[in-house]
Amino acid sequence: MDARDKPGHDDKIIDDLMSLPSAVDVAIIGAGAAGLGAAHALENSGLSAIVLEARDRVGGRGHTIQAAPDIIFDLGCGWLHSADENSFVPIAERLNFEIDRTRPPWREQAVNDAFPLHERTDFLAALDAFYERAGEAAESGRDSAASAWLEPGNRWNPMIDAISTYINGAELDRVSILDMDAYEDTEINWRVRRGYGALMAAYGSTCPLALNTRVTLIDHSRQRLRIETSRGTLTAAKAIVTIPTNLIADQSIRFHPALPAKVDAARGLPLGLADKVMLALDEPQLLPSDGSLRGATMRTDMGTYHLRPFGQPCIEGFFGGRFARSLEDAGDGALAAQSIDEIAGFLGNDYRRKLKPLAESRWAHDPFARGSYSHALPGHAGARAVLAAPVDGRLFFAGEATSPHFFSTAHGARDSGERSAGEVLEAIAKN
Repeated sequence: MDARDKPGHDDKIIDDLMSLPSAVDVAIIGAGAAGLGAAHALENSGLSAIVLEARDRVGGRGHTIQAAPDIIFDLGCGWLHSADENSFVPIAERLNFEIDRTRPPWREQAVNDAFPLHERTDFLAALDAFYERAGEAAESGRDSAASAWLEPGNRWNPMIDAISTYINGAELDRVSILDMDAYEDTEINWRVRRGYGALMAAYGSTCPLALNTRVTLIDHSRQRLRIETSRGTLTAAKAIVTIPTNLIADQSIRFHPALPAKVDAARGLPLGLADKVMLALDEPQLLPSDGSLRGATMRTDMGTYHLRPFGQPCIEGFFGGRFARSLEDAGDGALAAQSIDEIAGFLGNDYRRKLKPLAESRWAHDPFARGSYSHALPGHAGARAVLAAPVDGRLFFAGEATSPHFFSTAHGARDSGERSAGEVLEAIAKN
């Protein structure tokens, strides 16, 4: 049977048995949220377009797996941040994806005595005071490392730094105070019951896709762009580049002539690291659904745990920054082993037999991501605008790192793709 005849195969997907088109009006590099947003924005434009994706799937850093028959797991993005302004919410509703509006457990009381209420209250007060100082400092317009605004000697500083690794993927000494302040958060966070990655896969199912197609060179030295890929060469009038900043910084895709301003901007916007691990839980009824588990630690190297997300029989662990990188580097299973050790320390050694590793993410070692989401290094808050700027009316750039206020989010990426498609149409209208 030909692959195109298999049930569920979309005619818009160019698989390994088919050749690429020799020429298109618009080539979109990357089928993450940004690339899919761009493709949808162009679908009724009358322009021919193709999304070139190195992976064998769409979604990029959004990827849902069935970790067990009764457990879904978002290896990447999992929350509809700023849900009241999130463009994926109406998309989910249109595609009949159930949205779970349960309040996140992040600031809720932990279920154990490892973080007593009086200490948790003290920590949250220190955390809020840090953000208030940081916000006031940003009003000056002078950039600095966010770590400069920690209160000297505060016992909670290491744990505040750990929170940064979850939010920014990096410790505060690597985070620009101006960039951190530019992020907009309505503090309304929902989830997609079937998985955020599954929603992105459905969103991308009608896009013109070429999977397993890695772009290696974009030659913009002539009137038409020449794009070299692992499956052949095509030409395009315009291109929208949506790959992660770490790949631009490493020049995984080469530009000819070179684009040093883009490479420098990308280097100022590295992807931090946030990794997840999923553990199956025996006797789940002993723990609350959608609960929080975190210890009152005096160190940055720590995990945080979401108990029974969606009521599932599991615990989801979360690690960020340098600690997450060290666990990834330690090899498969290190995230799970660390999680089980910490959870047993919180809830009792009996939980070792109740927990079974199912899956874990390894975004730093993913060749097509090399990290999780972007943060601006101190002194580089302006790099987002530099990265987003079109080049010569033919090269356009999108991705969460180009979003001025919703960076590090899937909807920020999607919206940037839509923005870049609008820039393409505007450039064509001028010619």
